[in-house]
Formats: sequence, structure tokens, C-alpha cells
Amino acid sequence: VKMTTAPYNYSYIFKYIIIGDMGVGKSCLLHQFTEKKFMADCPHTIGVEFGTRIIEVSGQKVKLQIWDTAGQERFRAVTRSYYRGAAGALMVYDITRRSTYNHLSSWLTDARNLTNPNTVIILIGNKADLEAQRDVTYEEAKQFAEENGLLFLEASAKTGENVEDAFLEAAKKIYQNIQDGSLDLNAAESGVQHKPSAPHGGRLTSEPQPQKEGCSC
Repeated sequence: VKMTTAPYNYSYIFKYIIIGDMGVGKSCLLHQFTEKKFMADCPHTIGVEFGTRIIEVSGQKVKLQIWDTAGQERFRAVTRSYYRGAAGALMVYDITRRSTYNHLSSWLTDARNLTNPNTVIILIGNKADLEAQRDVTYEEAKQFAEENGLLFLEASAKTGENVEDAFLEAAKKIYQNIQDGSLDLNAAESGVQHKPSAPHGGRLTSEPQPQKEGCSC
């Protein structure tokens, strides 16, 4: 394998967090997205788990760094520290358990208070494969999402339905925010790192550029 190509095979890193009640399938969604497998009998996450995957958005390769947080109340203090500098947040509930849906406003309050104003939040109704046990309608969740300016999808970590789309839709929106200038890449809290690849055969130089006289730019 020739290693003459750019030092990175992606142009951006986006930081994501996954939040929501215990047992809604946050870890299973992450596992399905990164490993393309369903993890039955997921143990409850203690603190925070981590996964990555490189995707393509508008022809650009983007590495997603995904922090999967524990849903249990006793870990709330630990997990809150991971909200900082998240470019995207997947807020998950279980369509078969109304209590997990009812708690969304509390998760949303945390997300809004602890992330930056441009963080893209996508609402995910997981376990869409369990239609017979449905306890929350698609319509009401969609309305909640619209009222709160969230993207929304129902997904199934078990069948893989819409899992890919959930992570991709958020990435597309983040990328769009970068393109239209509403997301400042230089802000420490943006949750995005730009990694320009070296020109072919060239090297990334760190030589200081000559200063123009009287220019304060």
C-alpha cells in the first residue's frame, strides 16, 4: 500500500452525542451504524461509549465521532460534560414506551442548554419494527419535532431501517450550516474540525506568511 496520499482520508470531523432514556436503544443504534450489526441484549451503558465511522456528505469525506451516553439518571452529571462542543445530537425515545417520549422535553432542555445554538438535533423514534406494541404515534412525534425545530425519523436498530439516514441527515444539515456560514469552524464549541488534506505530492507547511504592511487582517 502506497502511503503517498494525504495524511487524512477525510476532510472534516463531526462530533455527535446520543441522548435519551435508559433502554431506548442508543447503544444499539450506534452499533448498527458503525458495525452494521444488531446487538441483542445490549448491556446498559455505564458513563459513555465511543464509536467512529467515515461517511460521505456532498462529495466530502466526514469522520463522525459519536459519544453514546448513559440514560440512567445517576450518570447525568457525567454525561452532561459530553454535550459541550457537539455538532450533532441524536435524541432517542422508544416508540413502544410512552414514558421515554414524555421525558424528551427534559432531554431537549439539557441539549439546548449545554450545546451551542447551531448544534443539529435529530429526534429518533427507535424500535419502529415493534409496530404492534406502538405507544407513540408518528404524527405526534413529528409535531413535537416541528415545534422544536428538530429533524425527525423513526428507525429500528434491529432491522437497520433508517439508522444510516439518522446519522446522515444530521451530517447533511451540519455541512449545510458550514457552507452557509452559520456554523463558525473556528469556534471551539462548534463540534467540527476541518482537516484539509495535503496537496498531492506536496506537504502541509507551517511557515508563517509574510505580513502585509499596515494590514490588520
